[in-house]
Amino acid sequence: MEGNAMDILSALRKRTEQAEVYTVESESTMVSFEANEVKSAKVEETRGIALRGMVDGRMGFTAAGGRVTQEELIENLLDSARYGDRIPIVFPAPAPGPEVETYDPGLIDVPIARFVEIGREIIAALRKVDPDAQVNVDIRRSVDRSALRNSAGTETAERSSSLIMAVSIERVRGDDVLIVYDAISGISLTDEYRDMVSHLTDKLELAKRAATLQSGRMPVLFSPKGASVLMLPIMQAVSGESVQRGTSPLSNRLGEQLFDRRLTVWDDPTLPGRPGSASYDDEGVPCRRKALIENGVARGFLFDLKTAALMETESTGNGSRGLFSTPSPSATNLIIEPGDTPLSDILKGIDRGLLVDDVLGLGQGNTISGAFSNTVGLAYVIEGGEIVGRVKDVSIAGNIYQDLREIAAISRESRWLYGHIQMPYILLSEINVVGKG
Repeated sequence: MEGNAMDILSALRKRTEQAEVYTVESESTMVSFEANEVKSAKVEETRGIALRGMVDGRMGFTAAGGRVTQEELIENLLDSARYGDRIPIVFPAPAPGPEVETYDPGLIDVPIARFVEIGREIIAALRKVDPDAQVNVDIRRSVDRSALRNSAGTETAERSSSLIMAVSIERVRGDDVLIVYDAISGISLTDEYRDMVSHLTDKLELAKRAATLQSGRMPVLFSPKGASVLMLPIMQAVSGESVQRGTSPLSNRLGEQLFDRRLTVWDDPTLPGRPGSASYDDEGVPCRRKALIENGVARGFLFDLKTAALMETESTGNGSRGLFSTPSPSATNLIIEPGDTPLSDILKGIDRGLLVDDVLGLGQGNTISGAFSNTVGLAYVIEGGEIVGRVKDVSIAGNIYQDLREIAAISRESRWLYGHIQMPYILLSEINVVGKG
């Protein structure tokens, strides 16, 4: 891209009512294993620029990732603005943001050979537990830089590193297909991947035993991963887009006791060392920790500039974007506060029930209403306070706006899912379960 952000912003000031220039640079290293063997290793570099500008009250947008002149970019933006939406957005003035640790300079120095070594270590550990397992591993290291300047005088720059390791296991024995998946993410290379492997080996060991379950209403313990089916409707409901469209069940209900008092949910972009953290969002708004649900009471929503303007409120610092898309509200680091009951004690209190670790079709159906009806991908039967074996062909159904009013227990233990969701185990005393028996 010819020209630079400051020159482009200077030119846009003369031709727009307000303007914004957003630039990104990224270097990614990817190592992939498929069916226990190395498949590929590659390095990618990307860079680009995106502009927003208002002309006659209409917002325009354009972006480019290749060679384009400054004049072409500006003309593309002005053409877009002619047909843009009339949105009362006001780009933010300069404001201080929190200092947040988002970058590990040592990550870029880790050689590709080390990632290959880690992939082989993961596969060997899992196949030791189950020699029939076909293991896929994807490792991705990224170092990113982003910068934003707007006509209100805001200038922000973010530098971040991330390391994602994802593992999927497939084992086929006749008509029995077992699929197990897990992933971790952080800003540094640590031994956390070994904890993930230990967690996966536990699942494989438990899956070696088969169990059956009769249909009925029973206690269901949701693992941190399984509890995603409960949290998804809440995250949809607190999105500024749902509020602005009028589809959120939480609209006009802030301050009401809607859930069990033990349920507290935070959006926290200020946590050090987490991939979802930042000092500023992708629109230059300072980030801050905020309660979404506090002791069961609905406390807040997530807004970007657009949804905040349409709802006549302020952005919460949750504007998120890709290079070729306009910003939209998104959670950063989602924290569901743990409880005070050890997992072992929760299990001991279940005479007969179900442990749900994963569901199929997450997000399908009318989830914004709170309803869920899912086939279980991975689940275990609990008898006499112990996990006795894996159960297949089971489905669960309920509605979080009823089921989360009375939570039987929330575990002291919690896990990070995908690097940006911290979730405990959640026990609900009566959920509809359909099984083959």
